[in-house]
Amino acid sequence: MSIDPEAEDLLPEYDFDYEKSKHNRFVGQVKATVTLDDEVFAYLRARANEKGCKLSDLVNDLLKREIDIVEAVK
Repeated sequence: MSIDPEAEDLLPEYDFDYEKSKHNRFVGQVKATVTLDDEVFAYLRARANEKGCKLSDLVNDLLKREIDIVEAVK
């Protein structure tokens, strides 16, 4: 099957009914994306599982403590 690059109509499977669309519930949820080293990620994920908390909560708690330490030393 060849696709005509000049054709303006999309294939039927790409015909989207915008009236049935829903608001993106993820808009605004991502504040930042951070890439962790594999070893760091594995360690933190294991700690979060041990504590029964979400990884993001554990990371935020650790970073807040680090900020408190840095501010206290100033």
